[in-house]
Parts: sequence; structure tokens; C-alpha cells
Amino acid sequence: MVARYELIADDLRNEIVSGALPVGSQLPSEAELAERHGAARGTVRQAVAVLAAEGLVGSRQGARRIVLGRARSQSFGELHSFAQWARANGYRFGGQVITQRRRAASAAESARLGPGEVLEVLRLRSLEGEPVLLERTVYAEWVAAAVERIPADCESVTEALYDSIGLVFAYGEHLIDAVSAGAEDARLLGVRRGSPLLRQRRVTTTHEGRPVESSDDRYRAGSVTFSIRNSIGANPLVRQAGDLRSGR
Repeated sequence: MVARYELIADDLRNEIVSGALPVGSQLPSEAELAERHGAARGTVRQAVAVLAAEGLVGSRQGARRIVLGRARSQSFGELHSFAQWARANGYRFGGQVITQRRRAASAAESARLGPGEVLEVLRLRSLEGEPVLLERTVYAEWVAAAVERIPADCESVTEALYDSIGLVFAYGEHLIDAVSAGAEDARLLGVRRGSPLLRQRRVTTTHEGRPVESSDDRYRAGSVTFSIRNSIGANPLVRQAGDLRSGR
């Protein structure tokens, strides 16, 4: 049996997708939605939380939330930066360096990026005026000086590095998991300590396979979703089963 809050979320989702609730408008208040659906305000609150987790609605203004229009879904089918993705989807975005320092590479960083010094940068990203992402990026020594010349409020480091030294981020390896917000994460992202964060760890390289950066990116819950498309044709286990059935 479908829960009541899920039915309410479905109704609101359909209104948003159809344009009945246009982008930038406010959702009806919890009291209005409760009366419309004959439900308790707690049930309505659960429904709205579902939409917020999907990225369909954003920040509160008083007792209401703003319609964002569609899910903030970031695909891994293409390699692009946060700024490139946000701009392509019509979102207002920003970035600010919190800390930046050179230091000796750890053993793990030396294995990923090469020996020598690295540049460690903590950068806070915003979307629609809200803090949504903390990037803890470690740059290889050969690109560190170029990164240091980039303004602290630069919107796109990827584009700045291409413009300054012709650097192209060509390949990326991504690991995704969930972590709890520590004291620094909680303060910068405006959440409670221990709140769940979606973490993406990545290593990117040039076309030639030269390592550029290693990053630990932490997204505030509900700020963005990741989409991955795959196919049965890319599954080696299926091909092996077919080979066994055909006697090969």
C-alpha cells in the first residue's frame, strides 16, 4: 500500500512538472496542503521533504518552499565541473575558497598524483544562493601554481585552468558513498553535525593520463542527485552467460 505522504508528493510533483506550479513560485503552505488533501500537517511535511530531497523545491521562505522546477540531476555520462553542470541547467551558482595551502604529499597522494608538494584547497560551492557543496581538492605539483593564480571567488576552476594553461580534464574515476557531517562540514554547509552528506571522491587526469587532482566532494543532503545510465550490452556477465549457453 502506498503511503499517504507519497500520494501527496506525487500530486505536487505532477503540478511542478506540468507547470501548474511554475519555477520560482511558492508551494502552498503546510496548512493549505493539509486542508486540500485532508491530511495531517506532519504527513504534508513528509511529502514536501521528499520533493526537497529530489531537488524539486528549495529553501524555505517563512513556512513555504520555492519551486525549482526539476530535479537537480548530475549525470556521470560526461565529465564536467560543478560550474559547467550548473550553468547548463540554468542555475545560479558561485564558489569561494575557504583555505588553500601547499604541503608535502602523503603516501596515498604520491601514489595518485606523483611525489613532491601538493596544493590543498577547500572550496565552498553555492547553488541558488545556498551552500550545497564542499570541495576538498588536492592538486598535483605541476598544476599548483596555476591554481594559486585563480581568484578565490572564481566560478569555474576548470574553465580558468583551460584559459590560462590549456588544461583539459579528460578522464575521471568516481567513488560515491555517504558520510556524516563533521564540525567543519556542518558549519560551512549550514547543517547539524552528524547530518548525512553525499560524498563523491574522484581522481581526474589529462588526455595523456597525467594526474591533475584528487578530490573529496561533499554535497548537502537533498541538494543534488546523481544519474547513471547503463545497458545490458555493457554487462560482461551477460555475455559470459550467452557464451556458456552457446557452448563457447
